[in-house]
Amino acid sequence: MSKDNKAYIFIGVLSSLVFAFLFWLIYFKETATASGDWVTYLPALNAIFNTMTASLLVLGYSFIKKGKKEAHIKAMLSAVGTSALFLISYILYHYYKGDTKFLAEGMIRYVYFFILISHILLSMIQVPLIFTTLFFAFKKNYAKHKKVARWTFPIWLYVSVTGVLIYVFLKVFN
Repeated sequence: MSKDNKAYIFIGVLSSLVFAFLFWLIYFKETATASGDWVTYLPALNAIFNTMTASLLVLGYSFIKKGKKEAHIKAMLSAVGTSALFLISYILYHYYKGDTKFLAEGMIRYVYFFILISHILLSMIQVPLIFTTLFFAFKKNYAKHKKVARWTFPIWLYVSVTGVLIYVFLKVFN
């Protein structure tokens, strides 16, 4: 088995474990009790992390288009960092609050759930794509990195932007 195949298997298993854990956390684990109201600020923090990620992705994309490889690397690794901070904050929120219900009715409910479902489905694709894109970058296999990044970038950007939209919908319509 080649090193690439081993990496693909590892990425697939790791991604599956991440989603299995999140599914359990949101839908099956009993919520914990937090002391203080700090947990109520986490959705806003998540939206900030998603905004930062989206901005860094666009910045990193513009850097590579201008041939600024070092700036591209810094922006993209920063995007990975803000995504990781988002994930930590997201896990903490759902550990204490569980599932968040959308209470609005009418057409806005259909719009919200379209955005939410596409966000969730694409985030499931996004995670292994990010790991694969990083794998090829670290291996300095830039041809494969670029090929995978063509898919990773728009999906990651969509997931980041729709994450902010979901926060806004919940804030405005709940």
